[in-house]
Amino acid sequence: MTPRPQEAARRTTVLRREAVVAAVPVALAALLTAAGPATAAGTVGSAGAGDPYFPLSGNGGYDVHHYGLTLGYDPHSRHLDGKAVITARATQRLTRFDLDLSGLKVTGVTVDHAKAAFRRDGQELVVTPHKALRRGQDFRVTVTYSGTPKPVTDPDGSLDGWIPTDDGAFVAGEPQGAMTWFPANSHPTDKASYDFTLTVPKGRTAVANGVLLGQETSHGRTTFRWRQSEPMAAYLATATVGTFKVEQYTTRDGLKVYNAVDPREATAAAPVLKRLPSVLAWESKLFGPYPFRAAGAIVDRAPQVGYALETQTRPVYDSAPDLGTLVHESAHQWFGDSVTLTRWKDIWLNEGFATYAEWLYTEQHGGKSAQKTFDTLYATPASKDLWAFPAGDPGSGEHIFETPVYARGAMVLHKLRTTVGDPVFFRVLRAWAAGPRYGHATTAQFIKLSERESGKDLSGLFHTWLFTAGKPASS
Repeated sequence: MTPRPQEAARRTTVLRREAVVAAVPVALAALLTAAGPATAAGTVGSAGAGDPYFPLSGNGGYDVHHYGLTLGYDPHSRHLDGKAVITARATQRLTRFDLDLSGLKVTGVTVDHAKAAFRRDGQELVVTPHKALRRGQDFRVTVTYSGTPKPVTDPDGSLDGWIPTDDGAFVAGEPQGAMTWFPANSHPTDKASYDFTLTVPKGRTAVANGVLLGQETSHGRTTFRWRQSEPMAAYLATATVGTFKVEQYTTRDGLKVYNAVDPREATAAAPVLKRLPSVLAWESKLFGPYPFRAAGAIVDRAPQVGYALETQTRPVYDSAPDLGTLVHESAHQWFGDSVTLTRWKDIWLNEGFATYAEWLYTEQHGGKSAQKTFDTLYATPASKDLWAFPAGDPGSGEHIFETPVYARGAMVLHKLRTTVGDPVFFRVLRAWAAGPRYGHATTAQFIKLSERESGKDLSGLFHTWLFTAGKPASS
């Protein structure tokens, strides 16, 4: 994710929006109600995935394999009709389980085609199937719902989720916004494939992730069908709607590119989007093969948003991006989208890496060296935001999009580079992108990989630069 550019100093003093944080972690015991055998202890999926930063995000007891989302949206009334068909596997015996869904009226739930009981509990949709699910059983949940989707408002006033615009909706779900438009197991540890069937008034375009399978217009409405085959975390899904100019082409490497641009942003966006194939080729050379079969961009006009997001295969921008932002969001396709964090505490694995990609691009394209960028940042007084907390320990979900995660996270990588040397460093980056490809990883795994590839004990480096509060004594 990157913020909306404000001035030339954006990449050295990035101020990030805060994230929504559930006020109080909920003990599992309080979630298990005594309702007889149907809800016996040990057979109820937990209402959260166990992430201390967002205790109610995600759910326990099952893994989702696939989401089939059928949505109809009217930008004038802002009404959404939805049907979600979720294919999952039980990881324990389940007499009850939760899905994350905020707002919207649920009109029906079935589990394996049998009507299921359901109730709402805050952001939780609590489902009780007609028959208990066995551990290891594959099952299908169908949820029909409708209403006016509303975004989550973060503590700093920024928005997350389904965000209405003057001609449609800007849909960006990090960290919790997926639940504002579809029922989900909304934590990054549960990745799945997706099919989207999106119907909007004729003249509007609905853009999702992956490859466009087709579109057709009938009776004044156009339906777009998209498929994201590679695993994707719920927060990276999009279904952005607007009046867009569309450009489609295939790169010489076979990538299907789909760009959707608000006409009001087209002139400013064109020279930057023209660089997309060369940026992806440069990043592929550095980080390894591009991890998906589709690419592109969604450039909207959404001044109320204030950031861009690396929605998988097709980042969404609230206005025409500059080149640095394009490089940043493209780098996330490797670091964040393909290799996804396991806990939000490790967000520097996304943002520090994408920020350092910007430094490398500048360095290798005739601009300031990464060392000079590092030195400029290190000169920042100890009292400033850059040193407010260590990149590897933001402390809570309130801080995961703030300056240290980005800039100091990039500084950690530069210290690693200067310690182990370029050949080893770039070998580490490629191995990192290849090893957990389409999966999840942790900071501890990255440290272990760096030590294995370098043959060095790097505990002191990471302790000082990644985990110690305040400004290090020397650069």
